[in-house]
Amino acid sequence: MFETLRNALKVKDIRNRFLFTLFVVVITRFGCQFPIPGIDSAKISEYLNSLLGDSFNLLNSFTGGSFESMSLFALNVTPYITASIIIQLLTIAIPALEEMYRDGEDGRKKMNNITRFVTLALSMMESAGLAIGFQRQGLITNFSALTLVEMVACLTAGSVFVMWLGEQITDKGIGNGISIILLINIVSRMPSDIYHLFEKFVLGKQIGDIVIAVAIIAFVIVGTIVLTVILNDAERRIPVQYSRKIQGRNQYSGGQASILPIKVNTANVIPVIFASSLLQFPVVIKQLMGANPKGAAGFIFNCLSQSNWCNPDHWSYSLGLVIYLLLIVMFAYFYTSITFNPIEIANNMKKQGGFIPGIRPGKPTIDYLSTILNYVIFIGAIGLCIVAVIPIFFNGYFGANVSFGGTSIIIVCGVILETIKQVESSMLVRHYSGFLTE
Repeated sequence: MFETLRNALKVKDIRNRFLFTLFVVVITRFGCQFPIPGIDSAKISEYLNSLLGDSFNLLNSFTGGSFESMSLFALNVTPYITASIIIQLLTIAIPALEEMYRDGEDGRKKMNNITRFVTLALSMMESAGLAIGFQRQGLITNFSALTLVEMVACLTAGSVFVMWLGEQITDKGIGNGISIILLINIVSRMPSDIYHLFEKFVLGKQIGDIVIAVAIIAFVIVGTIVLTVILNDAERRIPVQYSRKIQGRNQYSGGQASILPIKVNTANVIPVIFASSLLQFPVVIKQLMGANPKGAAGFIFNCLSQSNWCNPDHWSYSLGLVIYLLLIVMFAYFYTSITFNPIEIANNMKKQGGFIPGIRPGKPTIDYLSTILNYVIFIGAIGLCIVAVIPIFFNGYFGANVSFGGTSIIIVCGVILETIKQVESSMLVRHYSGFLTE
């Protein structure tokens, strides 16, 4: 990896793209520090820390801590991520969007424009909801229609500006703009989390306890990263043979062997995000509204709160963790089913004269692909569950209380690996371009 980066920085064009990306990232981090005019950010931050606890850990990690401080970029990339997921799901449900998606580059540009408008709408709704919720809690003094408009305008403008910065990285930087910003946001929270671990498990402890604590922390972090990398790169390769076709006199085409790769983690981090959002949404609404249910309702909300899972004093609340893992598996199957269609792949393979050795074209190929896909999805879902559970267990059982978890680690590793592949691809294209021009 370091050799690839060192070679890439020797190329002027790639070096300029790196510098441009760094410049945009610095702008993004500065924007995360600027408070909204007329809003007491310290008061809101204190309220969120005292009341919401771990409920906003994932959101705070995605925004690089800007949500907790309620800065200008408090919403950050979260509306765009939500909009992208919504459009991706609607593409399967609405035939017009599906046709637009298959319409080449023009169709994808139209889809991007729709995603931008959905991002704008979500940003306005989320910022309005936050303003009204904070006003009901008495966190905004002298609240008026002008204050509401000001807060909505600032948060919406910040979110749209971050989206634009991400697109600039994609066009003029090293690519994957939104992912790069999300990566930097998550990484920016890690030093404070590591320092918290140092304070809790190392500072003031005996030498023996320090050695054990450091060894366990290093093993958990390194082990989770290694497992995530393996999960991202693992794939099941299905051999495909193409029949030879006659084109003209004594000319043949085809007859080549190929492979059909099926990634083990087909849905990537989407199932974890879906499951976390679904469980945390009722908890967040309850806490913002100031509700305090008792009895069975109170037990249910305690089970839904991730901060209560794996707590040795209340093991019964870990029932929510079981539901969380089941949701990850369910969403892994659901999301893969709408992004990977065995029927379409089998039909395309048949049209091109391809077949899987030992499997007849048509329905037998569809059944074979479906069986393999279900097997692969299950392995990927179990891997996602393991990566997601490890930080939750240590946070709950040992009180580690760090913001980065399995979701964040999957995103960080995935973005880094994808960025390195893009850099290598750019260097390869440049090599062949230079060879052809000589």
